[in-house]
Amino acid sequence: MDYDLLEEKAESAAEFLKMMASAPRLLLMCLVLEEERSVGELAEKTGLRMPTVSQQLALLRAQGLVTTRREGTTIYYRLASEAVKDIMAMLYKHFCAGSDLPVAQHLESLEAK
Repeated sequence: MDYDLLEEKAESAAEFLKMMASAPRLLLMCLVLEEERSVGELAEKTGLRMPTVSQQLALLRAQGLVTTRREGTTIYYRLASEAVKDIMAMLYKHFCAGSDLPVAQHLESLEAK
C-alpha cells in the first residue's frame, strides 16, 4: 500500500469526520438521508431557526456533503454521495432508528453528550 496515498486519504477522512462532528449538522443530514428537503422543512422539523439551518447547510455544501436542486425560488438539499449516504445510514441505524423522540428533543440530547 502506498503510504503517501494512505496519508492523503486519512487527511480527507479526518476533514470529513470533523465536518460531521456537529449535532445540528448530523441531524440535518439524517433528515435529508431519505428524501431531499428545503430549508423551511428542515427548520420546521428541527425547531432550529432558518438562518441557522441555512448556515449549517452552507458548510455541508462547501465540504461536498450535501448538494442542491432549485425549483423556482426553493432550494432542496440532499446527501451528495453514496459514501455520505452509507455513513449516515450506519449512524442512523445505531443512534436514531426507533427513536420516538421529537426531532428537537433528539437534537438537545445529542448536544448534551
